[in-house]
Amino acid sequence: MRIAMFTNNYKPYIGGVPVSIEHLAAALRERGHEVYVFAPTYEGQEEEPYVIRYPSLPLKVAGAPVPNALTKLFLKKVKELEIQVIHVHHPAIVGNVALHLKRKLGIPVVFTYHTCYEQYLYYIKPLEQLEKCTGMVQRYLKGFCQKCDLLLAPTPEIRRHLWQSGVTVPIGVLPTGIPGSRFYGNGHLRSKLLGDADYLFITVSRLAKEKNLFYQLSELAILKELLSAQGKTFRHLIIGGGPGEEELKKEAKRLKIEENLIFTGNIPNDAIPDYLAASDLFLFTSKSETQGIVILEAMAAGLPVAAVDATGVRNVVVSGRNGMLCPEGSGWLADTILTLLRCPEKYRRMQQAAVETARAYSEELVAERAESYYRSVEGRKLWSNQMQRNFTY
Repeated sequence: MRIAMFTNNYKPYIGGVPVSIEHLAAALRERGHEVYVFAPTYEGQEEEPYVIRYPSLPLKVAGAPVPNALTKLFLKKVKELEIQVIHVHHPAIVGNVALHLKRKLGIPVVFTYHTCYEQYLYYIKPLEQLEKCTGMVQRYLKGFCQKCDLLLAPTPEIRRHLWQSGVTVPIGVLPTGIPGSRFYGNGHLRSKLLGDADYLFITVSRLAKEKNLFYQLSELAILKELLSAQGKTFRHLIIGGGPGEEELKKEAKRLKIEENLIFTGNIPNDAIPDYLAASDLFLFTSKSETQGIVILEAMAAGLPVAAVDATGVRNVVVSGRNGMLCPEGSGWLADTILTLLRCPEKYRRMQQAAVETARAYSEELVAERAESYYRSVEGRKLWSNQMQRNFTY
């Protein structure tokens, strides 16, 4: 098949959606499909085969350039490449382009609901104080979804959320696939990063408000006191960059945990496995995820996860098996971390269970299911309940 993926952001921008697109496109190409990624133009971008760059505007939102959806490049290239299915990854800007091409050329549109978009309104300053904005966004999303041929949700929980919102088009479940072997680091960084501490924790995240990292820091301050009473210490790696970095560093200093933290900034994706392999636990406090790709990447490296119980996360982390979930509240995450470290035998069982969980999300399996979904809309076949039953995580 000839598939076009439309996105508002892509490499070198760092985020879950670009990772998801890159993984799925690569796995589909391995299955013999032609997959083209339509991505905005960035400074410092690298030229890649099958990536078609369209212009960006001289504006930025959340650190990313705003795509120029008015270019005629989309229509020209889609016709030239004889695209059979458009898989769009954002409901605005390129989402509208996808629906326009559907009307004009009759090409079916598949949309992945990657993000709880209403939780990102604070980036649009004039709308920040308006309570009605959440309702406006929800109505827009429902209207957009209704115009697509098929929706893909990263988890069953997000699919239920879409059903409950009144969406009536077919909805499948398609998580981001994990290239498992890529996350087998060798742990050679451990002694350097651990220093004289007893434990090493890690978070891989965009440093922004919606990732709930201020709560994570407050819990690490509590944990520091609890471990100190036992004569133990920790270090915590925070991998990633973003608009909240300086404020987080100030908060760490206020909480007197700055010496426990290592802010690495953005590092290349292929270097992350070695940082994961060096660590003891993966910490995750975001409540805005639909899946949490970084959780699966950590599990592929054999890391149990301590996370706030939230949408998307609970579909991957099975508390007591491959990690532990906790409510967001003072002392809860700190106590959860201590519980995970307390019993070495249980910890080792969780490590194995984490790897087994990640294997169920292999790129090959996900690409095979994606292909089935594409063929269902490309052939204008009736999307069946049987397909839905066959692909449930």
